[in-house]
Amino acid sequence: MTLSFISFFHNLKTKFKNGNQRSVKAKKNILYTVFIKVISILLSLLMLPITIGYVDADSYGVWLTLSSIVGWASFFNFGLNNGLRNKLTESLAINDLKSAQIYVSTTYALLTLIFIPLFILFGVIGYFLDWNRILNSPDNNNNELYFVTIIVFGYFSIRFILSTINIILLSKQMPAGESARAVIEQFSALLIIFILTKTTCGSLLNLALGLCIVPLFILFYFNIALFRSKYKDIRPKINKIDFTKTSDLLGTGFKFFIIQIASIIQFQSISFIIINAFTPADVTIYNVAFKYFGVLTMAFGIFMTPLWSAVTDAYVKNDIIWIKNIVKRYQQISLLFILLGIVMLIISPFAYDLWIGKDAVKIPFVVSFWVFVSIIVSLNGGLYCGVLNGISALKLQFYSSLISPIIFLVLVYLFIYVWHLNLQFLIVASIISNFNGIVIAPLQYYKVFIKPSKSKIWLS
Repeated sequence: MTLSFISFFHNLKTKFKNGNQRSVKAKKNILYTVFIKVISILLSLLMLPITIGYVDADSYGVWLTLSSIVGWASFFNFGLNNGLRNKLTESLAINDLKSAQIYVSTTYALLTLIFIPLFILFGVIGYFLDWNRILNSPDNNNNELYFVTIIVFGYFSIRFILSTINIILLSKQMPAGESARAVIEQFSALLIIFILTKTTCGSLLNLALGLCIVPLFILFYFNIALFRSKYKDIRPKINKIDFTKTSDLLGTGFKFFIIQIASIIQFQSISFIIINAFTPADVTIYNVAFKYFGVLTMAFGIFMTPLWSAVTDAYVKNDIIWIKNIVKRYQQISLLFILLGIVMLIISPFAYDLWIGKDAVKIPFVVSFWVFVSIIVSLNGGLYCGVLNGISALKLQFYSSLISPIIFLVLVYLFIYVWHLNLQFLIVASIISNFNGIVIAPLQYYKVFIKPSKSKIWLS
C-alpha cells in the first residue's frame, strides 16, 4: 500500500513537470491558485451571512444594488486594462521590456486621468440626487446614503487605477499572485466586518468604511512592493508615458469596452432592476443564490485565469496544437462542473439553511434553478470567449455585444413590466441574451481552430 501511494505521487509529480514551459507554468499556477481560491471561496461564503447579520436583508440588498450602480463606472475604463493585457503579453513574449514599460506607464496615466475627475464629478452630481428613491430605500437617511455612495465610488475609482497590477500578473501568466492579493483583501474585509458586529450597531456607513478603506491600502502596498522588486523593469514612470500608444491599447481595448458595457447591462444592472421592480429583500434572494452557485464560477476561474494570456503567448508563437489540446482538457473540466452544479442544485435548500440560517432568507427553488442554468451557460461560453480574447478575435463578440443588451432590456420590459412575471424571468432574460456564449463563440472557435474557414470574419 505504501509503495502504491509513493508510486502514485511520483507519477503525479512527473506528469506535473511534463510538457512545454507554457504548460508547466500554467499547471503550477493552477496548483497554487487551487489552494488560494479554496480559501477565497470560504471567505466569500463566510462574508455573506455575517454581513446580513450585521445589517439586515433589506439593507444588504441596498448595499448590493449601490455597489452594482457604482460598478457601472467601469464604462469609463474603455477596455484599457484588457487592451493592456494583450499588448503586454505580446511584448513580454518577445522580451520587449521597453514597450512593456511604456504600455504599463501609459495605462496608469490614462486611468488616473479618467477616474479621478470622474469621482469629483460624481461627488458633485450625487449631492443633488434622491438616493432614497433611486435605491427604493425610504427607511434610510438620504445624507447617509450619499456619503456611502461617495465612499464606495471613491473606492472603485482608485481600485480601477491600482488594479492594473493584476493585469500585469495575468500577462506574466502568474494568476496565483493576483489571487493571493485578492484573498488578503477578502480576509481583511471579513475581519473588519466581524469586529463591526462586536463593536457597533448595523450601519451602511460603517459597512462602507469597513469594506472599502483597508482593501485599498493593501492594493496600494502590493503596487509599491511589486514594482520595487519583481517588476521594476516595467514599473510605471512619468517619462515613459506615451499617449500615442493609446490607440494601440484601445485598438482591441475599445472592442473589449463595448463587450464590457454589454456585460454590465446584462448582469450588473440586475440588482438595480430587482430593487425597483420588486423589493430590496429580493435583491438579497437573487444574490444569495448567485453567490451559492458562483462557487462554480470561482472554482472554474482557477483553471480559466491562466488560459487567456497562455493562448496569446501560444498564438504569437504559432503553437496551434497546444491551444487545441488545452481546450479539449477544459471541455472535460467544464463537464465535471456541470455535474457538480446539478448536485448543488439538488441539495440547495439544505445548503442555504446551513449557510445563512433557516430564518434569514428564503430562496425559492425556481430561482436557484435558473441561476444554476445562468452560471453553467456563462462557464461554457467563457471558455471559448477566453480563447478568442487571447487571439484578439473580437469582431463577432463586439457585434453581439451591440445586440445582446437590447434583447435583454426588451425581454426585461416584457417579462417584468408588461406581463408582471416573477423574479426568475429576469434571469431567463439574461440567459437568452447571452447568445454569443451559447452559440457564436463555440462556432467561432470551431471555425478558427478545428475547421479553419477562409472567411476573415472569424479571425478579426
